[in-house]
Amino acid sequence: MTFIASLASVLPELLYVLSAVLFILSLRWMSEVKTSRRGNLAGAVGMLVAVIATVFAVGLQQYSLVVLALIIGGIAGALMALKMPMTAVPQRTAISHAFGALAAALVGTAEFFHNTPNIDAFTMAILGLEVILGYLTFTGSIIAFLKLQELISGRPMIYPYRRVISILVLGGALVAGIFLVLNPSTIWLFVLMVLLSLIFGKLLVLSIGAADMPTVIAILNSFAGLSAAGLGFVLNNKLLIVAGALDGSSGFILALLMCKAMNRSFANVLFGGFGSAAKAEGSGGSEGVHAVQKTMKSMDVEEAAPLLAYARSVIIVPGYGMAVAQAQHAVHDLMDMLEAKGVKVHFAIHPVAGRMPGHMNVLLAEADVPYEQLKEMDAINHEFKHTDVALVVGANDIVNPAATHNKGSPIYGMPILKVHEAKTVLVIKRSPGGVGFAGIQNELFTYPNTSMVYGDAKEVMNKLVQCVKEI
Repeated sequence: MTFIASLASVLPELLYVLSAVLFILSLRWMSEVKTSRRGNLAGAVGMLVAVIATVFAVGLQQYSLVVLALIIGGIAGALMALKMPMTAVPQRTAISHAFGALAAALVGTAEFFHNTPNIDAFTMAILGLEVILGYLTFTGSIIAFLKLQELISGRPMIYPYRRVISILVLGGALVAGIFLVLNPSTIWLFVLMVLLSLIFGKLLVLSIGAADMPTVIAILNSFAGLSAAGLGFVLNNKLLIVAGALDGSSGFILALLMCKAMNRSFANVLFGGFGSAAKAEGSGGSEGVHAVQKTMKSMDVEEAAPLLAYARSVIIVPGYGMAVAQAQHAVHDLMDMLEAKGVKVHFAIHPVAGRMPGHMNVLLAEADVPYEQLKEMDAINHEFKHTDVALVVGANDIVNPAATHNKGSPIYGMPILKVHEAKTVLVIKRSPGGVGFAGIQNELFTYPNTSMVYGDAKEVMNKLVQCVKEI
């Protein structure tokens, strides 16, 4: 009995250690495409273990409420995973960040009202930062979801003195937090801090354009993690500190990598109003659209198919257009058909293709495209000049050569996939004209070695498969 009692007393800590190890392994495995599913499973099991450990550690009186919460959360999560298409993964990620941040913020709020005014200065300081991060991440994630779901405009909201207003709102929240450290019993200051944090999160993401949503998602992920880590200090929960720190640091590192991939500074993403757009050279005014359309040349699927079938090498470049059309399985079928004819096929993946980090990898993995054929930008860019055909499926800004030479372009300096160096470029696009996330025209479409194939990506790919099969 003594042994059992001793084991029961240390069981929560042992489970916490196991959970922390699973979280660390999850991040490690998810860093590579071929082990990402294992990493996802490790993270899910780690969270389940953490919940069980917390139930033992706290010693709840009403387990029925915990079971009910698990059932509700499990059903909601399962429905999101099963019902949301792969094209909606960015939106699902944003709303998940909103839920996580709100949970941390509400627990922090409950801790404040439960313990005030008997909160020491250090705890109040951590609690204040945790609540600010949690609530601003909540509203910021909701706005990101609405933009990605196209329920509101994806363009940044630009208005006079927007940066000053945002800084004043955030500064007001921080000042309220400082005064709360000095006098934790001032409840109205806590309420004011919460309201200003909610407003700042909304203002922050409203002023960021759709072109920067992949980076914004990573930033919000980081904020949610830091909020959880702060809550861990308040609750003296070591696992929450570890998990939050892992989430916060990995999200921040990912955001920096995304900024590097776009050749943009962190501050420029948050405050630059990128995509508000407008009328610089090639920015996509109506005159620019007509000018580009005049110099584009197009071909039918029947004309494009022989170029692919008789090529020695083909590089497929997926973009968000592929995701919208849910054409990943048709792309896989085309890959199989070409390889059966002896064509060497690879996929070129840009770090910011799609609307979230790894979006294209997830879609292609779902379609069972072999991991070894997915090549990152730095690993494949030198191969385009030796490639017979580059097939661009719904990608835009990430293949725009203006980034390499046009200093007046908003994307100048952004690393791109050098598809224009291929002998032949085929671009599958829904219709003539139009712009990418950055709101500018793509000069690749006017290159002499480029031909446009207009139509829904899935329909075009299926037709290509059939035509290549008949050759």
